[in-house]
Amino acid sequence: MIKGDDDMKLKTLAMAGALTMAACAAQAEVKVGMITTLSGGGAGLGIDVRDGFMLAIEQSGRSDIEVIIEDDQRKPDIAVQLADKMIQSDKVDVMTGIIWSNLAMAVVPGAVAQGKFYLSPNAGPSALAGKGCNKNYFNVAWQNDNLHEAAGAYATDETFLNAFIMAPNYPAGQDALTGFKRYFDGNIAGEVYTQLGQTDYAAEIAQIRDSVADHVFFFLPGGMGISFLKQYADSGVKKPLIGPAFSFDQGILQAVGDAALGVKNTSQWNKDIDNPTNAAFVASFQEKYGRLPSLYASQGFDTGNLLISAVESADVADQDAFRAALEAADFNSTRGDFAFGNNHHPIQNIYVREVIKEGDVYTNKIVGTALEHHADAYAPECKM
Repeated sequence: MIKGDDDMKLKTLAMAGALTMAACAAQAEVKVGMITTLSGGGAGLGIDVRDGFMLAIEQSGRSDIEVIIEDDQRKPDIAVQLADKMIQSDKVDVMTGIIWSNLAMAVVPGAVAQGKFYLSPNAGPSALAGKGCNKNYFNVAWQNDNLHEAAGAYATDETFLNAFIMAPNYPAGQDALTGFKRYFDGNIAGEVYTQLGQTDYAAEIAQIRDSVADHVFFFLPGGMGISFLKQYADSGVKKPLIGPAFSFDQGILQAVGDAALGVKNTSQWNKDIDNPTNAAFVASFQEKYGRLPSLYASQGFDTGNLLISAVESADVADQDAFRAALEAADFNSTRGDFAFGNNHHPIQNIYVREVIKEGDVYTNKIVGTALEHHADAYAPECKM
C-alpha cells in the first residue's frame, strides 16, 4: 500500500472515532425520576402534572431526557421505596412529580442529601422553604402558604370580618391556614382541621352554620373538595365560600357542577393569562389530551421547560453549572415572567378567579390580582 493510502486510512479512522464520540455525547441521557399520584384519591392531580411535564418534553424534541414514572399511591412509605430505587438502581439525576406535602417531606430531604436535584411541580411545604431549604431543591409551583395568603388578602379587601377556616390535618393544610391568617385582618370565628381523605363534612357544616362567620375559607384538594362543595350546596348554608385554586380546579369543577358557580378562588395560573406561551400550552394540551389543562398541568409543563432550559445550557454532571442554569430560569413560563427567590421558590403574581360556565364546561376566569410579585414568608430564614 502506498503512503497516501495509509494517510487516508488514518484520517478515516480518526473521523470515525470523532463521530462515534459525538454520537455518544448526543445520546448521553439526563435521567428523571417522576414519583407522582396516579391511582386512588388525588390521582387526577398527578396525572395532570405528568401529562403537562411530558408534553413539554415531547415539544422540545429532545431525545436525551429519559423519564421514569412511578405511582406513589399517595402513600409516604411507597414514595420512599420508589425514591430509593430510582436513586440507587436507576441512577436518576433529577427527581420530580410529588403532589402531597407529607410525601415530599418523606422523600425530598433524603434525595437532595444524596446529591440529586429535586424540581417540585406542586408540593411546597414551609419546612423546605425556610431553614430546611437546600441548594438542589427548586419549587416551580409555589410555597404552600402563597395561594392561601392571597385568599386572606382578598377577604380583607372585600371587608369580610369573621372567617371560618378549614383544612386537612397535614403539612399543606397547616400551611394553608397559617397563610390565610397572615393576610386576613379580621377575626377567626372557627378553625377546624379535618382528616386527610375525609368525605363526610356534616359535622363541619353544622359548625359553620352555628358560627358567627360571615364567610368560609377552606382548603380541601381533590376528592375532599368535591365532597365538601356538594354537601355545602345541599345544606342550605349561604355563607360565601373562598378558597385556593386547589378546590376549584379544572378536574374538580366538572364533578362539582353548579355548586361551585360564582365562587372566588386564588391561583398563580389560569388559562386566560394573556401571553403566547400560555395560549399555545392551553391549545396543545387540549388537542393532545382532549381536556382543558388544570393549574397542575401548567405546573408540570413549566417544570419540564425549566429542566429543558438547564439541559440546553449545562451538563447535569457539573452540578454547579446545572444549578446555576436552573436558578437562571431561562424559559418561557405559562405565567409570563418567572423568577426564583433566594430560596428557590417563585416570585409571582397570584390572581383572584371566579368559577363560570362556558357552554357545558365549568371553568375559571381571572377577575383581579390579589398579590403582585409575591415571595413567600420563609425566604429570609433560608441560608444557602
